[in-house]
Amino acid sequence: MENPFLSCNTKYPVPTLFFKHQIPHQIPANSIKTTSSLPQNSTLKPSQPPPPPNLNTTDRQVNRLRRHGKLQEAISTLEQGLPIGTRTYTSLLQSCIDSDAIEEGRRLHASIALVRDPDPFVETKLVSMYAKCGSLEEARHVFDGMPERSLFAWSAMINGYSREQRWQEVVDLFFQMMHEGVIPDSFLLLKVLQACANTGDLETGRLLHSLAVRGGHLDSSEGTHVSNSVLAMYAKCGELDMAKRIFESLGTKDLVTWNSIISGHCHWGENEEALQFFERMRAEGVKPSVVTLNILIANYMHSGNTKLAMELMEQMESYGVISDVFTWTSLISGFARNNRLSEALDIFRKMQLSGVEPNGMTVATAISACTSLKAPSKGKELHSYAVKIGSAGSILVANSLIDMYAKCERLEDAQNVFDQTTEKDVFTWNSMIGGYAQAGYCGKAYDLFLKMENLGIHRNVVTWNTMISGYIQNGDEDRAMELFRRMEVDGVKKNTASWNTLIAGSLQNGHVNKALRICRQMQLISVRPNIATILSILPACANLVSAWKVKEIHACILRNNLQTEISIANALIDAYAKSGDIGSAQAVFNSLLLRDLISWNSMIAGSVVHGYSHVAKDLFAQMKEEGMKPNRATFLSMINAYSLEGMVTEGKELFSSMVEEHQLPPGLEHYAAMVDLFGRSGRLREASNLIEKMPIEPDSTVWNALLVAARVYGNFGLTNLAAEHLVKLEPRNPSIHRLLSNIQALCGKQSGMLKRRKPKKESKLDSSLSCCWIEVRNEVYSFITGEQADVDLESKFTELNGISVDVKVVPPAFYDDRLEIEEEKEEIDGIHSEKLAIAFAISNLPAFRSIRIIKSVRMCTNCHNACKLISKVYQREILIKDPKCLHHFKEGKCSCRDFW
Repeated sequence: MENPFLSCNTKYPVPTLFFKHQIPHQIPANSIKTTSSLPQNSTLKPSQPPPPPNLNTTDRQVNRLRRHGKLQEAISTLEQGLPIGTRTYTSLLQSCIDSDAIEEGRRLHASIALVRDPDPFVETKLVSMYAKCGSLEEARHVFDGMPERSLFAWSAMINGYSREQRWQEVVDLFFQMMHEGVIPDSFLLLKVLQACANTGDLETGRLLHSLAVRGGHLDSSEGTHVSNSVLAMYAKCGELDMAKRIFESLGTKDLVTWNSIISGHCHWGENEEALQFFERMRAEGVKPSVVTLNILIANYMHSGNTKLAMELMEQMESYGVISDVFTWTSLISGFARNNRLSEALDIFRKMQLSGVEPNGMTVATAISACTSLKAPSKGKELHSYAVKIGSAGSILVANSLIDMYAKCERLEDAQNVFDQTTEKDVFTWNSMIGGYAQAGYCGKAYDLFLKMENLGIHRNVVTWNTMISGYIQNGDEDRAMELFRRMEVDGVKKNTASWNTLIAGSLQNGHVNKALRICRQMQLISVRPNIATILSILPACANLVSAWKVKEIHACILRNNLQTEISIANALIDAYAKSGDIGSAQAVFNSLLLRDLISWNSMIAGSVVHGYSHVAKDLFAQMKEEGMKPNRATFLSMINAYSLEGMVTEGKELFSSMVEEHQLPPGLEHYAAMVDLFGRSGRLREASNLIEKMPIEPDSTVWNALLVAARVYGNFGLTNLAAEHLVKLEPRNPSIHRLLSNIQALCGKQSGMLKRRKPKKESKLDSSLSCCWIEVRNEVYSFITGEQADVDLESKFTELNGISVDVKVVPPAFYDDRLEIEEEKEEIDGIHSEKLAIAFAISNLPAFRSIRIIKSVRMCTNCHNACKLISKVYQREILIKDPKCLHHFKEGKCSCRDFW
């Protein structure tokens, strides 16, 4: 019998060589030409070109500019006509690659005649530059014109086609390379084997296997990688027997080896053998990742790569494999897990049309998608379908139906399914208990909770957490804590979710400090916070008087190695910005390796709030360069940024591009931002016209934006117009009533509206009396306007009042204190609360600490001017958050630009 393997190497099975493109049946090793500078058994890393002669002045100048990141200037210097060395020229090309600067690369290409003593490496570098910068056509043009092509040139060209997954061209280039007498190294073998696997070119794959054996690549340091690629090629090409022979011959099997053999068998429907390899893999201590095509699809779905999973499923048909119920179920559950719920239901319908009958798991997964969509009508349809195919009695389907009906507030339907389910497990009970508890029927939920105990059904940690959550969300914290303490007495160990339930409930009830105490206690007993813990508590600390809490949570994030989670990083950026620490927000943002749209939006919005509109513009430009598409929140922040800068034209263009280019309909918040954009620049008529032409009814934010602009610029008519609309929208707001009354008194008239509707008499606490809170040494103190201060505080306040003699701040244009709307003058009400707080802070805080204050009502203009003076004279940063905006005072200026 003819031996199918060559005898040149008995360690690895080698196929009989089948060559195409008129390559001889066998290629003796000593008959293959190699370039003079390339050893026959080349390594993965190409050797460097010979050292250049001494650099002349032009070389030194060009290299200096290049090292300082001034690539264009370096190329301009070269274009002056002075020759440079080969090393300098190739370094410039590498800089083009590093910065993806193809235009600069083209300029260098045009100046190639200026290179002294050029060698083939120069053209090879040009090929690499064009290929890596995305122009394969130009790379191929240079490549085809090369008189001599080394292995490095072939590698650059083949790698370019591989990056763009143009696999057939990779195979064609390989044969052209072989015709020219250049043999591939290990690195290139990997690329061409990958191309063979993706094109199904078994014949070429066999040739590459033979070359790998004859060239000693399977015994080199890269041998495992090459062996895995050969195995994967045979598996994908359907040669499973050969794949298994290679697999068994390998002394060292890594994860890729196991994955290749398992996925290969799955590709061709050898599910039982795939499962055997999977079990063997686990038995030998190799942690599995994917096993069969179905497991691969589930794995891709679990990691969020739904596109690759769908492609993988589509490839099954091309390989002759028929998708089964598990395949479809994996897709449906994967889309549901990735919050693409409508697509999950679409795939379920496609599955029905394909003739594959769903099983209980498939129906249960589809019902769960309806639960998340809050679509009980679709869930009802699936319930009927489950009855029709006989899977409604499945415990899995029953549990999903109970959960769906309960969460969609169809408790009667949920109870009916619960009663009809003969074999209930703990999940059945938990779903019904959860439905009643979340709907506020804690008594009924507790009855079921006790009934479980009476029936001897073990109540697991989810059962207890569900009851605790129900009580605490309905305001009964005492019962919740009682159950929390009883858990371990009943033999159920608390988990992270148990603690998270208490933390979330405390936050919901407004007890931030209690939530923090629970979080600290949780860590003291070595229960690690998870993503849910951090995302619950961090937003609650995103304010000026909780800056130290944000730092504490950040430390907790670092201790538990959660900083790489993008959702946590985004929440941290937002919390730092809102707590007045924009520097730390920027540091977190800069540390992110991957940024999503929320990351960009959080950083841009934080920069705008602090008045750093130029930073926001730079971030927006960088975001677009990186291919991130803006959304409505991005446009809102950028309109506000342009508003701060008075860039009306740019703001109008951005608003138009949002509608016309991005097809994003503007909301009320965008119109309010546009009114603010016009108003800040004094273009009150355009602001008013915009409101008149709005396609949607303006709300209080829109009219308030006009009110602010009209007040700042002293336009009594528009101030009156905006105030009248605000009175209609906010009839219980006494400050608007007072402003409208003042305006109409100034104009010598009184509107019928005020005659018809007068607000009830204002109390001191409701309007003229305001309060503020300040953080000093991690403690929060409160101050009330007009309250009696102690002797030391009174002395400091007198000192602060005296600085106005030495430093003057120009009040806003057209300022008229009769248009103040929140607080009465200090002569009437007494010292305003923020002044008392600032005096206290200066006396008790070190000079390097910023002063952080939250104020209950809008700052008056006199206090605003005083804060600017204090920040300049005392060199202190002062941050005051009032209901209108965040004021960041620094060196006599405020982030609001005196417009609030």
